[in-house]
Amino acid sequence: MALTAETESRLYRSLRVAAGAAAHLVALGFPAAVAVLARPGSSEGVWPVPISLPSAPQFSFLMTEALLIFSPETSLLRSFSRKVRVRAHWALQLLALLCALLGLGIITYNKHLNGKGHFVTWHGLTGLLAVLYAGGQCAGGVLLLYPKLMKNWTLAKLKLYHATSGLVGYLLGCASLMLGMCSLWFTTTVTGASWYLAMLCPLITSLVIMNQVSNAYLYRKRSQH
Repeated sequence: MALTAETESRLYRSLRVAAGAAAHLVALGFPAAVAVLARPGSSEGVWPVPISLPSAPQFSFLMTEALLIFSPETSLLRSFSRKVRVRAHWALQLLALLCALLGLGIITYNKHLNGKGHFVTWHGLTGLLAVLYAGGQCAGGVLLLYPKLMKNWTLAKLKLYHATSGLVGYLLGCASLMLGMCSLWFTTTVTGASWYLAMLCPLITSLVIMNQVSNAYLYRKRSQH
């Protein structure tokens, strides 16, 4: 029996709510688990940034929550005005960038102390690129606060480009995170089914964020043509 349009809409909304709730849980649970694993005395000797650039806690929680703020179904601030949500988004993104820069500094210093090479792995290179990209994305976001600086660009176009470029940066960070989970430290510490479960975490949040951006900007843009 074919589903009615209304039933399909309700089912789709329910799936989006469930996926968004899962993303919130992953954003909080994954960095908490990493923090426990990376306790002082681990093989890397640095807490809490042993496996990724940017660090798992700042990236998985702060940046994911900064993007989920605009989710129409699962935003923790959906009862607030858009202005409040935009300010909260800015605060979380800036805090995430500061944590990323701190993590980058700690990792670099730790490598120096142990006589190890800097940015010689795919994980290190993509992590560095993710941090630099995040800095550029934050700088580009200033244009949304002061759109008059770009006289030849409409606010709608600026929002579209900021959202899509932000999605690229988020996926880049997820790629770095997953590469970090292939490191010797992580594969030694996390084994068996737990490793595969950890790998699912950035995949889940990536799919949720991709769906959110697509529905909010890309699908809307296509429907206008």
